[in-house]
Amino acid sequence: MANFNRVILAGNLTRDPEMRYTPKGQAIAKITLAVNRNYTTETGEKREEVSFIDCDAFGKQAETLSTYMKKGRPLLIEGRLKQDTWEDKNTHQKQSKLKVVIDNFQFLGSRDSGQGGGAAPPDVSRAVPGPNAAPAADATSGADAAPDEDDVPF
Repeated sequence: MANFNRVILAGNLTRDPEMRYTPKGQAIAKITLAVNRNYTTETGEKREEVSFIDCDAFGKQAETLSTYMKKGRPLLIEGRLKQDTWEDKNTHQKQSKLKVVIDNFQFLGSRDSGQGGGAAPPDVSRAVPGPNAAPAADATSGADAAPDEDDVPF
């Protein structure tokens, strides 16, 4: 049986990224996205449901998120679900929590929207691939290079 673990979310940061480093120097940024769902009940009443999703980014991605993202800024992320489990120190009960490990992300919104912080510089305004992403095609490699997104006719 095949397995598939992929998550794509767009939402707003609920707080500034929490940056830390492992003893070996690996950067880790923890963020929480607020993802809204608007719907209408059977009686015609409009409702909004908000989900708060914890996410982790590693390495260069963590540093980029920490530098350019602030509370309230919109962000699109792609990643995988990971379940953390631990034992509560007081009750000795097993606890668990699902979170998203970010593989790619893209800044959303305008650069000067004024929502919470600095805008992304030109070199990181597109998706920032994670450590498991395939390398991007080099535009200078000639005829064998993949066409740019702007060159695709559809």
